[in-house]
Amino acid sequence: MRILIAEDDRDLNAILVSRLKKEHYSVDSCFQGDEVLDYLAGAEYDVLLLDIMMPVLDGLGVLSKIRKKGNSIPVLLLTARDSIEDRVRGLDAGANDYLVKPFALEELLARIRVLLRAGAKEQKTVYQVADLKVHLDTHAVFRGNREINLSGKEFSLLRYLIQNQGVVLSREKLEQHIWNYDYTGGSNVIDVYIRYLRKKIDEGFEPKLIHTVRGAGYVLKEKEGT
Repeated sequence: MRILIAEDDRDLNAILVSRLKKEHYSVDSCFQGDEVLDYLAGAEYDVLLLDIMMPVLDGLGVLSKIRKKGNSIPVLLLTARDSIEDRVRGLDAGANDYLVKPFALEELLARIRVLLRAGAKEQKTVYQVADLKVHLDTHAVFRGNREINLSGKEFSLLRYLIQNQGVVLSREKLEQHIWNYDYTGGSNVIDVYIRYLRKKIDEGFEPKLIHTVRGAGYVLKEKEGT
């Protein structure tokens, strides 16, 4: 999952980036409201953490612009303003949630998980295809009775595949949701990580779950042709 952080307090911005990366999210960040619009124009994100008080264009101004463009990205507002009127203004402007500073990082992570579940086709924390189970909250992965240990990027890739099971996903689509703007790897990085995943969750198991669609990308599903 890919998250954009817009927070002008550079220390808090750095703390949020560091913690979210430890949770295996792909993260980009900026410090001004106008920069948010540039990031959203250049990539797809699953959640936007948006500070209200920012230079050039404040958070409510950003929110108004992206909603007028029809962008329905889940938005969590971050602000020191804690009055009822301020909360109502933010929610009426199109925010999905509102968190008052200072806040506990664990609460922030919980709210992000809620937004991600709300944006999914089905609101659940455990996904299953055949005998493969993926627990989004604990990051536990099982194939049958065997627990599979995955790296952070492997889990992020598998999570996106299983949340879109049956959907053919291009390499570009997968890259957008797994890596941030700072990534400078080769163009075959998705192929490499797909090989890693196949070795861990398909090798020695039946049925095979990760399939290549020539010229289109990859799909996670139980059987070819289904």
